[in-house]
Amino acid sequence: MVSYFMRKILLISLLAWLPLTGLQATPIDIYTGEAVVESKDAGERRRTLPRALKNALQKFSGLGSFEDYPQVEPALGVASSILVSFYYRKVEIVFADGSEGEELRLVAKFSEDSVDELVRTLQLPLWQTERDPTDIWVVVDNGLDRRIMPVEFAYTWEAMAEVAATRGLPVNWPEADEEGRYLIDAQLLWGGYTEDLGIGHGSSAMIAAARREGLEWNVRSNLTYNSQNWTWQIQDIDLQAALIQSMQEAVDLVAAANSIAAADLGAQLHELTVAGLGNADDYQRCLGYLQQLSVVNRVSVVSAQPGNVTFRLELNALPQYLEETLQSGRFLEFDEDELSYFLPQ
Repeated sequence: MVSYFMRKILLISLLAWLPLTGLQATPIDIYTGEAVVESKDAGERRRTLPRALKNALQKFSGLGSFEDYPQVEPALGVASSILVSFYYRKVEIVFADGSEGEELRLVAKFSEDSVDELVRTLQLPLWQTERDPTDIWVVVDNGLDRRIMPVEFAYTWEAMAEVAATRGLPVNWPEADEEGRYLIDAQLLWGGYTEDLGIGHGSSAMIAAARREGLEWNVRSNLTYNSQNWTWQIQDIDLQAALIQSMQEAVDLVAAANSIAAADLGAQLHELTVAGLGNADDYQRCLGYLQQLSVVNRVSVVSAQPGNVTFRLELNALPQYLEETLQSGRFLEFDEDELSYFLPQ
């Protein structure tokens, strides 16, 4: 029998050669929402826009439900007045029985300033937009064998990916070789050792192990995000339903771990000194990085010396969230002796 230590070494060795590139993550637009429509009729569009705005608020906040925020539903009535643009797209759907269908969806882009103000008024949390993809692994045991991502359940992986996209979670999936095989032994993944997948700070990984038990599927999910680990089980006669529920749970946990509570949101001024800026290109790279952080509203310069620049940052949350973002961003490093950040060369 292979020891835990040997399993860990083998798993890490194999992961070094296995790219997670199948269904690649796309950038998340938290100001755009989708909703199913019956037609492209203008009246149908007006009736559907509140649901599209609700979806945008879900991606913005990370919340799957607004049961604890009763003011959200009435506030959705402003959807038409803050609409910037829209288009329609058709989505192919494969159901658990193998039948196929098609949905028409309205994709609506809303005013960023208006959504920001709406979120502040409703006191919703902010799921920061610096979202590293979550690596998703599914191992299926049908009672006869144990396989990674068997092709007969491809519709299920697509449904899981759709849930993640709708909720605003970027995900990565393992990619099989030309013969449909994976370099990792399914037995090694079955244990759910997400901490051995080689993920870094700010990244996450989930292993869903599904076993057929009589008429039901028992899905055990293990999720790791930073130093946090969660495990849960879901049973259902439908594998797709169980895995979709598992994906919803994963989004809830990752979003909650990377969200800013409404009580911590608000304008803050903070000064940040960065060393190691050797030339104008370094300065521009550092400035561009700080300006694109979701917790930063505006950047200005307080003082500059050779190699060192002190920035004044207008934040939209407490400075601790900026520090957490800088630590996970891997762009600037902190010098504990100098109590300042520096740009690695």
